[in-house]
Amino acid sequence: MPPKDQGVTKTRLLDAALRVIRAQGYSATSVDDLCAAAGVTKGAFFHHFKSKEALGIAAADYFSAFADSVFAAAPYRQLKDPVDRLLGYVDFRRAILQGQLPDFTCLVGTMVQETYDTHPAIRDACNKSISDHAAMVEADIAQAMKARGIKAEWSAESLALYTQAVIQGAFILAKAKGGPQVAAECLDHLRRYLECIFHHPARKGQ
Repeated sequence: MPPKDQGVTKTRLLDAALRVIRAQGYSATSVDDLCAAAGVTKGAFFHHFKSKEALGIAAADYFSAFADSVFAAAPYRQLKDPVDRLLGYVDFRRAILQGQLPDFTCLVGTMVQETYDTHPAIRDACNKSISDHAAMVEADIAQAMKARGIKAEWSAESLALYTQAVIQGAFILAKAKGGPQVAAECLDHLRRYLECIFHHPARKGQ
């Protein structure tokens, strides 16, 4: 298989992992499922990944890189006020609650719930993905605290992780209730909480 074709096949498998695992979970997804979704042979799968676990680790990194590119290009990143950027982040997360549940729920959040005890390597890859994303939010929180002169017992890191806890919990509720509305409402509550912390005027209608 030419090197270019090998790269295409690997990407197809990773894209398939994002779709299938978010739809049916890591444990319920077989190598055969992934091959069928990617349109490749089992031999091609094992040429690129020695096991389903190896693909899970790679998929976490792949998903993280994709998410980083999406959020880096989001319009709220251009806002000068760090509080506006933080609130813009929440608004952006709400805006992308579109399509079917597997389209907007989190791959790494889905995988870590199933694998935290049985597949520590996948757990660690998911933790890195979530923590790296939280660090991006943390940077805006730290700047917002400085800009508003906020000195608190809590840290920018702990608040950043709290935002991720709300988001991941919102995804679980969306799955339980079969739609994004509950997740949108959770993000609205998160926005109101952040407005209170940073003494930011609430939006009309809140």
